[in-house]
Amino acid sequence: MVRLYRKILDYGLKSLIQHGVLLVTWPDGTQSQYGGGDGFHAGIHINDNATIRHLALNPGLALGEAYMDGGITVTTGNIHDVLSVVMDNFNHGHMPALRWQEHIALLLRPILQANNALRSKHNVAHHYDLNARLYSLFLDRDRQYSCAYFPRGDETLEEAQTAKKRHIAAKLKLDTPGLTVLDIGCGWGGMALTLARDYGAHVTGITLSEEQLAAARTRAAEAGLSHCVKFELLDYRAMDRQFDRIVSVGMFEHVGIPNYKTFFGTINRCLKPDGIALVHSIGRFAGAGATNSWIAKYIFPGGYSPALSEVLGPIERSGLITTDIEILRLHYAKTIAHWRRRFAANLDAITTIYDERFRRMFEFYLSGSELAFRLGDNMNFQIQLTRHQEALPLSRDYMFEHERQTKFAAAGD
Repeated sequence: MVRLYRKILDYGLKSLIQHGVLLVTWPDGTQSQYGGGDGFHAGIHINDNATIRHLALNPGLALGEAYMDGGITVTTGNIHDVLSVVMDNFNHGHMPALRWQEHIALLLRPILQANNALRSKHNVAHHYDLNARLYSLFLDRDRQYSCAYFPRGDETLEEAQTAKKRHIAAKLKLDTPGLTVLDIGCGWGGMALTLARDYGAHVTGITLSEEQLAAARTRAAEAGLSHCVKFELLDYRAMDRQFDRIVSVGMFEHVGIPNYKTFFGTINRCLKPDGIALVHSIGRFAGAGATNSWIAKYIFPGGYSPALSEVLGPIERSGLITTDIEILRLHYAKTIAHWRRRFAANLDAITTIYDERFRRMFEFYLSGSELAFRLGDNMNFQIQLTRHQEALPLSRDYMFEHERQTKFAAAGD
């Protein structure tokens, strides 16, 4: 059977790697080169026959697991180079096992993304209730764990995350102090605290992460903002109050397609008649797809990044009006590149928190995610929503003007 699995994997790699080079050393010491010419170059050693079988039958899951568990060793370059070769070829080559996996995952989406309140809390805890020090070692000072905004392209991570918050605030049109804001999926509270401190808003942030809740409340108290920023451990479906503004950044990816109707119905129900909402999410250019099986198992269970075609229908049926859509191309690739470099620079500190297997898992996650935005079909979208057309000016000029004013005001401080 080992020969059969090796033949299957060999055929798959020959079909997949069309440019660039992947050099594979097999357990018996023999070597095979796949691809050729220009492109990324990398090499791996497959250390045992069990890994061959796993890669042949389930490559989408097996590559990450083999790197985590030592089934493969990188011999040329690093894991980022290996993933660069694979992902640069994925949209052009053809590996039957990967395509079959994707078709099966598409059929299973209603089950895999059936994120009820209990399952959602478990899914959130899986990733966001990790040791808080880990995130402080690779995120910016405000612990923004979502796509930053690079207007020029050469901003520092801190500058780009500040620009992201300013960009979103401009779309929320926070031109009157005292507006009430609901932050769905508030993370460690950075967005909520910024909207309260810099724009005079009264913010309620909700999360399902107990670690993030505790940190956000501590930050609000330390900043002297507890009187205007409240954080609650609450599922979005349970919210029963209305707000002038609603914002959700990097949370929609955890909702799941079966719950889109409920999510946008909640926004409609909780948004005042003249209110404005802004949803910021990872998406995909190439239409409906499926979450990679390794990401679903180890990083974001229940997660899915949708195509706009899968989002706009539920919005229309919710009664909300889509007033603005912006696509952020490559901004997340730049963001994660910063995270990846900071993670690598802090490996000594990280290994005091988690073991080598976890370190390899997180390395694989950061590299794969960056490349999904740089070489794959992932992007970010921001959708502005209202209940009535009259809630906003006729042109987008107010966004640019508000963004410029707050940028100049911050520069003058």
